[in-house]
Amino acid sequence: MSGLAPAPVASFLTDPNFKSVLYIIAFALFIIGLSGLTGPKTAVRGNRIAAVGMVIAVVATLLVDPFHNWLLIVAGLIVGTAIGVPAARKVKMTEMPQLVALFNGVGGGAVALISWAEFRQTGGFDDVATYVVVFSLFSAIVGSVSFWGSNIAFGKLQGLIDGGSISLGKAQLPVQGLIGLGAIGLAVAIATGADSELLIIGVLVLAGIFGILLVLPIGGADMPVVISLLNAFTGLAAAAAGVALDNQALIVAGMIVGASGTILTQQMAIAMNRTIVSVIVGGFGGSGTAAAAGPAGAGGGTVTSTSASDVAIQMAYARQVVVVPGYGMAVSQAQHAVREMAKLLEGKGVTVKYAIHPVAGRMPGHMNVLLAEADVPYEQLKEMDDINGEFSRTDVSLVIGANDVTNPDARNKADSPIYGMPILNVDESASTIVLKRSMSSGYAGIDNPLFVDPKTSMLFGDAKASVEAITEELKAL
Repeated sequence: MSGLAPAPVASFLTDPNFKSVLYIIAFALFIIGLSGLTGPKTAVRGNRIAAVGMVIAVVATLLVDPFHNWLLIVAGLIVGTAIGVPAARKVKMTEMPQLVALFNGVGGGAVALISWAEFRQTGGFDDVATYVVVFSLFSAIVGSVSFWGSNIAFGKLQGLIDGGSISLGKAQLPVQGLIGLGAIGLAVAIATGADSELLIIGVLVLAGIFGILLVLPIGGADMPVVISLLNAFTGLAAAAAGVALDNQALIVAGMIVGASGTILTQQMAIAMNRTIVSVIVGGFGGSGTAAAAGPAGAGGGTVTSTSASDVAIQMAYARQVVVVPGYGMAVSQAQHAVREMAKLLEGKGVTVKYAIHPVAGRMPGHMNVLLAEADVPYEQLKEMDDINGEFSRTDVSLVIGANDVTNPDARNKADSPIYGMPILNVDESASTIVLKRSMSSGYAGIDNPLFVDPKTSMLFGDAKASVEAITEELKAL
């Protein structure tokens, strides 16, 4: 009788009801994990909870569905783990946006390949329900757009491709539209009964070209927005693939990613006084309408240089100091030095706050992540709308490697490529200190008149070294 025991166990593990229970548990963990990402203190725990949910969902799928080639599955898991884990552990915080773009693209590419595999397995969607065909083709197009668009975003962020706007000029939108219509046309042909494999390959290729052309013109301050948008694309493609495969876990996970990415994209666009359509049609680039950037003082005005000791004295006797972090802080990994400096100022009775622009850095929340890593109290991190009213009451604003997000031309110069983008109003402070390596322009490729403002002083050098020098001077006061 003991030899019969495994049969009931195997039957239980393959029971569809058991699969449903596991999926419900996984869904709950996804949602709980996502809710934990709303704050730095709970983000790590939220990630771990969501990861457990994903493991449960994967196990449920592997236990129940009739897989036949376990060798390929195990090989895929080994290769993916061998590549993904070291990449995630060794990546620098300055390169995190590139990793996010790359990983997001991999998700979109996987969904597109699943659609292709379904086409082949069903003999060109022969005798397949119409809704399955539609959702499969949708995931093929959107997944391919996300994969290739994310790779272009990675190339821009990594410096492999010009970070500014690259386009075909006036032909950009017509060419892009024709390619998009071509992909849709081939998809319609498949949906109406054509079964040539060249058609599905054509769909994937044209959608990929569309994704490349979609992201190439986007640059400058719009890059965090497009990363979030492509993330939403991947989620929607995954959800569509889940409908086609009748996989509830893929549907729910995809919808969560798609919805959260869409909401984040919309919030960032609103914060920049932009629309998602305007971001897609053409972003803040610097290679388009902007004039070639030169030294900030070239257009008139005098640059005032300062020293670490003078900065320390100014801040030590201030009532309120606002730190404005930017990509320069990320590059130099200065967040821990900034936190140590802030502690010294607080010990002297100075109020220290941090002004966070929605698109500071290279991805949504980049500055929040860096400062949370340095244990900066979350209540000191102030979003743009909350801090802009404070600058007129601020004695010293310390700008660390931020450029475009503090550029007054966004308010005052109608022909500027960044005109209309809300900025941090640091020029309203009693005094502004800018930490930069040189007078070079920011990501948008334009001059910043803040640097020649009479109330602004420049402390040149590596941001981390400059902050450490200021800290030593503060200790001596």
